Amino acid sequence: MASFVIEGGHKLHGEITPQGAKNEVLQILCATLLTSEEVVVHNIPDILDVNNLIQLLREMGVKVAKLGLDTYSFKADNVDLNYLQSDEFLRKCSSLRGSVMLVGPLVARFGKALISKPGGDKIGRRRLDTHFVGIQKLGAKFNYDETRGIYQITADALKGTYMLLDEASVTGTANIVMAAVLAKGTTTIYNAACEPYLQQLCKMLNAMGARISGIASNLLTIEGVDVLGGCTHTVLPDMIEVGSFIGMAAMTRSEITIKNVSFENLGIIPDAFRRLGIKMEQRGDDLFIPEQEHYQIESFMDGSIMTIADAPWPGLTPDLLSVILVVATQAKGSVLIHQKMFESRLFFVDKLIDMGAQIILCDPHRAVVIGHDHNFHLRGGNMVSPDIRAGIALLIAAMSAEGSSRIHNIEQIDRGYQNIEQRLNALGARITRI
Repeated sequence: MASFVIEGGHKLHGEITPQGAKNEVLQILCATLLTSEEVVVHNIPDILDVNNLIQLLREMGVKVAKLGLDTYSFKADNVDLNYLQSDEFLRKCSSLRGSVMLVGPLVARFGKALISKPGGDKIGRRRLDTHFVGIQKLGAKFNYDETRGIYQITADALKGTYMLLDEASVTGTANIVMAAVLAKGTTTIYNAACEPYLQQLCKMLNAMGARISGIASNLLTIEGVDVLGGCTHTVLPDMIEVGSFIGMAAMTRSEITIKNVSFENLGIIPDAFRRLGIKMEQRGDDLFIPEQEHYQIESFMDGSIMTIADAPWPGLTPDLLSVILVVATQAKGSVLIHQKMFESRLFFVDKLIDMGAQIILCDPHRAVVIGHDHNFHLRGGNMVSPDIRAGIALLIAAMSAEGSSRIHNIEQIDRGYQNIEQRLNALGARITRI
């Protein structure tokens, strides 16, 4: 198990470019199974979750070629359906949450799929009902094999239908869309997720010959086609990295420029940080974060305490609440952080409290943060990263703290952030991997 040793208190300076979006890439890679033709994908990040899925595709029989630093080609013209029945395949799926999105493409193209319960972050219950119920409505049959702990999914022919999703699940919507593009007839999905990454998936599928309308809304209409072809696709920059870098600049009182952020796809993220008093300036497609000695949390118009909560797009992504919570510890004022969508993501705050942060954990979903306004610095600590987003939040806290900190289980951070210590050290951070 690797660890980071962080020497806190160093200011950052310079430019940094966000990697390709992890959450988009996992969908895009699964979609390459929908065609026997070549699909070329640019801006793929070199991170653990993505590399594991690429390797899984190779073992499934997909021809994968690395064409450049962040460019790959995929050709699924000879998928090994026998391997998909193996214990090895199921074991690998169980350690990678993105593998659940293999179900839609496999059932749509081959009429069958096996999947074990996927892994990923330990952030509370993450239901698969939306995935399974949606694909069932298209005509697939699900059976759970208790002996092997796997789901068996079969379909003679998928048929388009109307469905109202019980939640606007991003991966659930992606899975259903990938199944519906090859179904007979028209599928209508209401309460669909409409995140930019889901929009990207739909645009890529249309480039492959699919007929999806309503993109960027919560009402998608999909006219099924018989076959899809190849295409070339470029992944968006990762909005979570952009938000993480904004938080790092504020906490370390640094001046940095975040390059090529795809500003129109950041949604409410810049405004969420502005509510904490953080200044930023859009320069073309770059974000300039000036050095700030102090930043003050806004209040609501009636004077009540600011509440920052996650919500389905175009609301604030839950993946940034951990970062926003950490940034609030050094703001002037107080804020209620309300994590609505996952029930265990706030449990990492005990580590921040040990570092000297003033946080009241109300329940698994809510925490009140009383900012220090940099009058009292966080202390270096010894901690373990419980998940990707808490891991980066703890790294930000350690970078701003007095003294040295150690973060264990950084494989969790590696799952979502590419060469993070090298990129931050180039800006002036002092992070050592051991």
